[in-house]
Amino acid sequence: MLSALRPLTRPLIWPLFVAVLASALWLGIRSKRATLVDFEVYRTAAARALDQAPLYRPEDGHYQFKYWPIFAVAMAPFALPTRAIASVLWYALSVALLYLFLRQSLRLLPDRRVRAGLLVVLVVLCTGKFWVKELAFGQTNVLLAVVLTGALAAAERGRWRVAAVLIGIATFVKPYALLLFPWLAVAGGLESAAIAGGVVVAGLIAPAIVYGWHANLTEVAGWYRTVTDTTAPNLLNAENISFATMWAKWIGPGALASRLALATDVAALGLFAVVFALRRRASRPLYLEFGLLMLLVPMLSPQGWDYVLLIAAPAFFLLFDRWLSVSVAWKVAIVVAVFLVSFTIFDVVGRAAWFCRKISQRGKSKRTLAATFARCAVTLHAPLAIHRGCIQSIRSGSWRSGGNYDRCRLEGLAPCGFLCGGLLRELGPRSRISSVAQICRGRHHADQTNTGS
Repeated sequence: MLSALRPLTRPLIWPLFVAVLASALWLGIRSKRATLVDFEVYRTAAARALDQAPLYRPEDGHYQFKYWPIFAVAMAPFALPTRAIASVLWYALSVALLYLFLRQSLRLLPDRRVRAGLLVVLVVLCTGKFWVKELAFGQTNVLLAVVLTGALAAAERGRWRVAAVLIGIATFVKPYALLLFPWLAVAGGLESAAIAGGVVVAGLIAPAIVYGWHANLTEVAGWYRTVTDTTAPNLLNAENISFATMWAKWIGPGALASRLALATDVAALGLFAVVFALRRRASRPLYLEFGLLMLLVPMLSPQGWDYVLLIAAPAFFLLFDRWLSVSVAWKVAIVVAVFLVSFTIFDVVGRAAWFCRKISQRGKSKRTLAATFARCAVTLHAPLAIHRGCIQSIRSGSWRSGGNYDRCRLEGLAPCGFLCGGLLRELGPRSRISSVAQICRGRHHADQTNTGS
């Protein structure tokens, strides 16, 4: 009897496990947060759309709505129930989408060489902190990921028109999807790019049904103003991992940082061009190209938050699946890279690194230190490699600032772990980084002693 039921119950094991885990996480979120903060932004925008009210308001502060008007209209059903009911529904939908995204990414992985269960465990372990943020904030990155992996699945079957429609729809969820348009044009043909462009135009026009033609144009202009006006203030946000943020934090915001960020963007896109040029060496190159683009999304966007990296799950699947096939040097590089991106959290790096103080630019030695960090950035921000150091910004001023020491994060992103030996050569055994760590440790100890904490 039991043996007869086993084939029927086996497919239910993972969904049940996910449901139990998600329920426990929900209880944890509700104990610490009154609302899903980002989801409330969407609900507020949806309510405004139902009232034909302006969507983009500077008085909303950090939580301004930054998506196209069509998304506010599409979210209208979530504005109708109470906040509690809508939050539960959105959370459940997000969990279901996360499960679907993992299944899609695993199913589409070409020529899989590692057991599926092991791959899933590794990817969940290494991207888990992004999942938690996604669910706790009530974000939409997983919805974007599911739509885009649907486009990848259609492209793998040669249905480029369907893929183009899905990529166009994905831009309504988040404009990040615009990054895929050049790839779509080259891999799928100009017709596919034209179809995706047509979907985008239709999505920009559609809210005119609610707002009217002129008011809709005003809303689109309001979206552009909001995105451009909030980019600079968000560059120094601790959760921003874009190339623009990297340079702004290392050498300070300004024209030089902008030029270096642009150069790094071009270099990253150049890497993708090289990968695309070598696509004939792979029997199914689309998965690699797609994974690389998903990996680059939060780095190329000036407002690229760290939790957006959950959409790069295909890249993680590919790295872990091919890990046994690469050289020892690359194995070590991948392990170091995954640690930097996935496990640089408070409980791992410790209090001294986590609460490291901002570093001043005043004085010759400090300028040298800034230059050292910049050279390390160039080394590790080569294709598929990013290191995010503990400098949040380099500003003029003294070591002490009112007795308070700003929190910064030792967090890196080097998903392919590119030439980590370059970092060791740059820093050396007597690196100033060790001196900085000692200073941070000592200053934080002194701060604890003074405050009695």
